[in-house]
Amino acid sequence: MAVLAAHCQTALSVEQIVDRMQQHDARQSKELKHYEAVRHYQVQYKGLGAHLAAAMDVDLTYDSDTGKSFRIVSQSGSKLLCDKVLKRAVESEEEASKDKSSTALNETNYRFELAGTEQVDGRPAYVLKVEPLRKSKFLYRGRVYVDAADFAVTKIEVEPAQNPSFWISSSRIENINEKTDGMWLPEKNRSESKIRVGGSAVLTIDYGTYRITRAGETQPARSQSSRDVQSGAVANTESR
Repeated sequence: MAVLAAHCQTALSVEQIVDRMQQHDARQSKELKHYEAVRHYQVQYKGLGAHLAAAMDVDLTYDSDTGKSFRIVSQSGSKLLCDKVLKRAVESEEEASKDKSSTALNETNYRFELAGTEQVDGRPAYVLKVEPLRKSKFLYRGRVYVDAADFAVTKIEVEPAQNPSFWISSSRIENINEKTDGMWLPEKNRSESKIRVGGSAVLTIDYGTYRITRAGETQPARSQSSRDVQSGAVANTESR
């Protein structure tokens, strides 16, 4: 607690915290030229006497000029869950990445309130309560944890501002970011959704190991999975 108090003793206002958070995001966006990773998606549904599961590996490429692109490397398990949950999760992120202004964590999209300070993975963080200023499937309400030293978002515990589907009655999302090669990037995500007809679905995303290129550096050769997997090509071992 002494370390936490030392880092947060300046008693910044919520406006100052949000401003420094946006400054951090702008610096990182300028410095981060390119990255690649292979993500692992997994979903489990329990309810109505059924237990279904599915998994998918996705090759992600981010480029500062063109944004994010996704290629499915493999999928297994329930075809229904692969099509209706995992593929839609990938498509939703790709759609959101095309319009960063509408999803940005700023005063245009959110109302902020300082809720206190906590430790996140041993580091002091400010806790902000966020409320969306409009309904959108890409916005959320809940708590955002901002690192007190770097002013990067380290964790979020939220629910969507608008349910992504009629069949979902509620969802809770937790996302953890970690500092990788000097950059704050997603590490893991867990979301649990209650289904209107009964049961619940838990989606987890492991973001894998990043290969990062900064501005001014030479972009590394693409990974083997990126070269070999053509758009739409999938190694598929499905069970119903």
